[in-house]
Amino acid sequence: MTDPITFINYSASEHRRAAEVLPFIDAYIAKKEQEIIEIEQMVERYENRRLKEERAYQSMSAFRRILSGKKPDHHLAVEHIHFVRKPMEKVRALKLEIENVRIIQSSSAPTDIVTIPFELANELL
Repeated sequence: MTDPITFINYSASEHRRAAEVLPFIDAYIAKKEQEIIEIEQMVERYENRRLKEERAYQSMSAFRRILSGKKPDHHLAVEHIHFVRKPMEKVRALKLEIENVRIIQSSSAPTDIVTIPFELANELL
């Protein structure tokens, strides 16, 4: 009728034999680097759009500027946080993750037991 509740320990890292992990590390790194490139392109597109909007606003006559209005500074700040700061924090986290995986790759022999990040363990499944 009702299933018992089972506890599954989801730790932040997992122990595996290096021989199981090493073949997947290059593909994992390539995937994360591609994700970094996509995020940086998104940020660049946002910044280009903001520059175009600012240039268009500055090129308007004074009368048109009064009629059109401009986004309040606090709206621009929130946009900056959402479109630039948060994605760049994610890029820094991804670069740190790549660095940790490269350390595992360079310092492990195939017979060693290594601690791998949870994200890489999920990729292996």
